[in-house]
Order: sequence, then structure tokens, then C-alpha cells
Amino acid sequence: MMPNTDTGTENAARMIDIRGLDLSFGQGARSVQVLRDVSFSVAQGESFGLVGESGSGKTTVLRCLAGLLTHWRGELSIGGRALGRTLDFDRCRLVQMVFQDPYGSLHPRQTVARALREPLIIHRKDRREQRIDEVLVKVGLNPGFRDRFPHQLSGGQRQRVAIARALILEPRVLLLDEPTSALDVSVQAEILNLLADLRVRDGLTYLMVTHDLSVVAHLCDRLAVMQSGEIVETLDTRTLAQGTPRHDYTRMLVEASLSYSRDMATAA
Repeated sequence: MMPNTDTGTENAARMIDIRGLDLSFGQGARSVQVLRDVSFSVAQGESFGLVGESGSGKTTVLRCLAGLLTHWRGELSIGGRALGRTLDFDRCRLVQMVFQDPYGSLHPRQTVARALREPLIIHRKDRREQRIDEVLVKVGLNPGFRDRFPHQLSGGQRQRVAIARALILEPRVLLLDEPTSALDVSVQAEILNLLADLRVRDGLTYLMVTHDLSVVAHLCDRLAVMQSGEIVETLDTRTLAQGTPRHDYTRMLVEASLSYSRDMATAA
């Protein structure tokens, strides 16, 4: 197995830095280690992907960074700020997460405006109604969506609201957990283009989990491949597109992705 290597941020400011991240669930003989010595960095303004099969530990890494899991071991930092195991206001303003299922992440009995207003109230932000209107426009909606409930929105509109909620506190980092996997193919492209535009416009840094290599190639600069809780290879998307990764597991993922695309084209 190849060692964890990360040379893509040597000459750039590091926004996300993960060193020796370990995590286990359970106690004693029933303990299961799900992350093993995970180490990588993401430069400021970079979009970085984590890929691998289900159960490889990708989303678990995001949950550690977001403060949703707290019993990890190792070193985590964002923007040069070491992260502890307590979720505080500063951390919430620094990093936000966009979840896989927009319908599940939005309260069914809350209007769009209420979902967006809640973090503003908690963090004592001013100009709340103006901020709500501005962020809706930023994600390609309009203030007319304020009074709608999640069931009155399409899947793409719900994900835009989820992205708006993540942006409402003006974070520097977005953690994206399969942000398009629950959407139709045509809508996936719209959301990916929106995320690409937001990254450039607001200078955001992305860490995105996905199993779809085409999504990585579209949105990410570099990626790390995870297998059984470990990083087996870190590479740039050019190497991925050329089909020349070094690790056997990465090559297997590329071939599986190509086979799936060929099967879909034949079926169409």
C-alpha cells in the first residue's frame, strides 16, 4: 500500500490540514477502526475530492471536520485554527456542511425563510431579511421562495436552499457530502455549475465526498482515494482523466466508472 502523500499544497496556503486522523467505533474487542492515519491538506480556494466505495470512510472524515464526531485522534485545522472537540460559534462560521439528501436536511414544517433565518438568529447577525434575500439570489432562486416549504420545491431547488443555508453565515470552507447524488442527471450539472461559480465568486474552499469520478473531474483540482479507512493515493484530476493513477484500487475505480458510462450509453 502506498503511503499518504500530499505535495499539492507545498507552495500554497493550507486551508484544511489533517494529520494522522484515526477514529474507532465501539469498545474493547468490539472496537472497529474506521479511519487509519488519514493525512492530507487542501489549499485555500482549492476544491478537493474524497472518493472511494461506500464504507471507505469518506463521509466520516467530513463529520470529524464538521464537529459531528468528536472522539477522533490526530490533528485537524482549518484556516490555521486547530480544531478541538467542541463545536463553537467560530467553527460554525468558518466551516459549513451540505448534506447528501436536501429533503432530509431541511425541516418539513419550516419555510425556506425560517430555515435560513435560524442560523442568523443563533449567531446574532443583523440585516437578517436582507441576508436571506441576497443568499437566495446567490444560489439562483429569488425572494419569492421565502414562504415555500420543502415539499413545494423540486429536488434541485431544495439543494439550492441547503447550499444557501450553508452560505448564510459566510463560511470560508464548505464540506460537500455527495451534494448531487440524489438529483437527476440534468439537475446535477446545474448544481455542480452553481458550486463552481460560488467557489470562484466567494473564494471558497471545498472538500467534497463522492463516489462519482465524473463529478470529481468536473469540480475538483485534486483528490484522495480512500479504501477501508485509509488514503491509498493522492493525485490531480489530470492524472485521473488520463487514466494513469499509480494504485491498483484507483485504476479499478476508473475502469468501473468507464464501464458504467459505456453501459449507460448502450442502454440509451
